Parts: sequence; C-alpha cells; structure tokens
Amino acid sequence: MKLDKELLDSITQKAKESPRLRMNHNLHDSLDSKVQRLFNALEPGTVLPIHRHQNTDETYILVRGKIEVIFYDDDKNMTDRFVICQEEGTFGVHIPKGTWHTLEVLESGSVIFEVKEGPYQPISENDIL
Repeated sequence: MKLDKELLDSITQKAKESPRLRMNHNLHDSLDSKVQRLFNALEPGTVLPIHRHQNTDETYILVRGKIEVIFYDDDKNMTDRFVICQEEGTFGVHIPKGTWHTLEVLESGSVIFEVKEGPYQPISENDIL
C-alpha cells in the first residue's frame, strides 16, 4: 500500500465530514494486532477527552498540520504543553503509559501517525479525567 498525499487527503475529507471531526485509517490487520498503527486525521474543534492508557505507551508523529499536546496530573492540573509543528522543529511526541494527556488541533488538515501496543482497548471511564 502506497502512503501518499492522496491517502491523507481522503482521510482528511472523511474527518471533515465526521461529526467527531476526526477519522482514523488503520494500517494494522485487526483490533487484536499486537501493534496498532494508524493515521489519524484531526480537524480543529475535535474533542479528545483528557485520558490515559494504563497498559501501553503511545507515540504520535505529525505527518502534516499543527497540534498542541497537553499533559495533566491526577488532580487535573496542567503539567506541560507544547506545539507539534514540523516548521517549528517539533515532529512528534512519545507518551508513557499512565500519562494523562489530550491534544488540541490548531490547523485544518492535521494528520498524525499513531503507534501503540495492541490489542485495541477502548478507554474506560476510569481512564478519563
């Protein structure tokens, strides 16, 4: 499978049409795969709750666009935030398991490549801050 601008444009268009303002395109074969690899197209206004993954690290590599990643402690206090933007010299983030985080999309057409250990596990209520 070729990973190109046409693919990213297609995923981005689906994100723009989605009520959630985001759309993923999985590169793994199933939700049971040992590694979850996907493109995630994100539009400004998408709501990603502050959450954590207790059993896996998570890595985002920005393919295009601009996002802000925000970290919190257990008491909902923001502990760090920074912008990921290739033009500004930041191309990704590694989030250790158990770390509270969210993101804000700053530019339409933003796409990240996301990797985490599988199998897929939906976020439980205990993992939303």
